[in-house]
Amino acid sequence: MDVKRAASKSSNVKQNQFWQHHNKPIELWSAAVIEQKANYIHNNPVEAGFVTEPSYWQYSSAIDYADGKGLIDIEFL
Repeated sequence: MDVKRAASKSSNVKQNQFWQHHNKPIELWSAAVIEQKANYIHNNPVEAGFVTEPSYWQYSSAIDYADGKGLIDIEFL
């Protein structure tokens, strides 16, 4: 989506809008659902064609799940 076009449809954004403005909460009711959502998020840079593996995206926690060390400290529960 074009960020200028998205901003033109928003009353509180004047130039460019990067994030979508909607609230669709998803209940994380089991470990399987949490893992599914984390995998989805980790795969977004791959689907966008930025990297070939989720752990290659430096701004993702996927590297921590692949036994590496990302940019922030992750505490696994």
